[in-house]
Amino acid sequence: MAQQSSLPNTPRVIRGKAPRDGQRGLAAVAVLVAAVCALPMLAVALAALSGGTDTVAHLMRTVLPGYAGTTLLLVALVSLGTFAVGVGAAWLVTMTRFPAVRLFEVALVLPLAFPAYVLAYAYTHVLDHPGIVQSTLRAVMGWGPRDYWFPEIRSVGGAAVMLVLVLYPYVYLLARAAFLQQSATTFLAARALGSSAWAAFFKVSLPLARPAIAGGVLLAVMETIADFGTVAYFGVQTFATGIYTSWFSLADRAGAAQLALCLLSFALLLAMLERAQRGRAKYHDPSRRQQTMEPAALRGPAAAAAVLLCSVPVVLGALLPIVILLNMGLGSEQNLLSPRYMGFIRNSLTLAAVAAVLTVLAAISVGFFQRLRPGRLSNGAAYVARLGYAVPGGVIAVGLLVPFAGFDNALDAWMRATFDISTGLLVTGSIWLLVVAYLVRFLAAALGAYEGGQAMVAANMDAAARSLGQTPTGTLRRVHLPILAPSLLTALLIVFVDVMKELPATLIMRPFNYDTLAVQAYRLASDERLDGAAVPSLVIVAMGLLPVILICRQVGRQR
Repeated sequence: MAQQSSLPNTPRVIRGKAPRDGQRGLAAVAVLVAAVCALPMLAVALAALSGGTDTVAHLMRTVLPGYAGTTLLLVALVSLGTFAVGVGAAWLVTMTRFPAVRLFEVALVLPLAFPAYVLAYAYTHVLDHPGIVQSTLRAVMGWGPRDYWFPEIRSVGGAAVMLVLVLYPYVYLLARAAFLQQSATTFLAARALGSSAWAAFFKVSLPLARPAIAGGVLLAVMETIADFGTVAYFGVQTFATGIYTSWFSLADRAGAAQLALCLLSFALLLAMLERAQRGRAKYHDPSRRQQTMEPAALRGPAAAAAVLLCSVPVVLGALLPIVILLNMGLGSEQNLLSPRYMGFIRNSLTLAAVAAVLTVLAAISVGFFQRLRPGRLSNGAAYVARLGYAVPGGVIAVGLLVPFAGFDNALDAWMRATFDISTGLLVTGSIWLLVVAYLVRFLAAALGAYEGGQAMVAANMDAAARSLGQTPTGTLRRVHLPILAPSLLTALLIVFVDVMKELPATLIMRPFNYDTLAVQAYRLASDERLDGAAVPSLVIVAMGLLPVILICRQVGRQR
């Protein structure tokens, strides 16, 4: 009897103590990750508040109104552009049939592989005053330099066009998914009541897809305010360029922190709006009849117009820039196989690989803890971890450099006074601090990919593993990770490529004489050596095609 009564107690001990021990460790890691993500934002706020009112007043009198006005104008132009191109393309490939529509479904995603600053280099080479377009016009028409007007590529409008061409896929992907999920019943009801196809689209289909479209536009806007390479090269004065100028050119740390706080406040407001839109992105068909929309077949001029409209963003956003960059690269003196360039490639690959692995591990810790122990602590940690995607790289750089520079200076002063030894800068300017900046910036992307795969793991699998005596770590290692392997690979690729393209944080925080492909492209372009800038730009684009190919495969399966 004693043996029989003790048998039921044994598994209860295993299920009780071991999981709690595992949960405590997991909770510590998740909270630490959230604290690291919150550190730059808190440091920026404290540094800005400690800067004094004199700096704020000076900024208000001089550059702040210009930065704010230019940033808002750029945001408005990109919002309108991405909405028009993304929604229009999504509606055409989803709701109509015309030649090569299957090809366009996938091809419209390709510009996502390009950083906006790479497009800026390519189109400046072609459209600027010495470029082939204006040179040909002058030669054919016999004009002098002041005899004609040509749109200025290096302007707010030019920057907006570059950003629209690379950011509209955010809107396109979300709008297309929303249109595919809509039932035909409401649209057909509107047509039966006398509405034309266009009227039914504006009155029914577009309002139903509004949350998804708004989420895509907000994502594009957040990328716009975070952009540095494009606006800096075009000479457009935004908050992003102002932070860099204040930090390096003017050595005004307080001014940089206060500009960063303004940009951070705007970014967090957009993040809250995007979160609210995503939370309301639900649609329920009261008729409970999910009738698939039958695409309308286009013929003649209508089909030709559809092909033309879908071709323009693909050609301008992907195909033409590749041709321009290849032509520029072949005519340059840059040797991709030289020891110097191999160093750039090695540095870029090292940073991207280390940051991708650490970011995905952090996403696993936060995501699995939220699944294991849902509550205020885990939900709060996940929410803070996601905020990084809304924080521009320049803001994160300032937010990390301010506290760690203070730590390094204090430690060096203490070591000098106590042991007469100078420690120098141990953390500031190190590779690891730069990797932390990448982790904060791109953790949300890895967490989103992980949570998407985690949704496929049924709750009864966790219960079965726990009943067999598995700890939380054992359940994660033996059950979750094998199932989540495709999602984790996607997260690794996304973070890897995002790090390869990241410019402002790398430019501000990189160690001395430790340059990457993005920094080399920016340096050559700043020196007006656009032919040379094409070589590292092409490598960055080639790397960017990896996750885009994965997205394209997913798009091809959705129909």
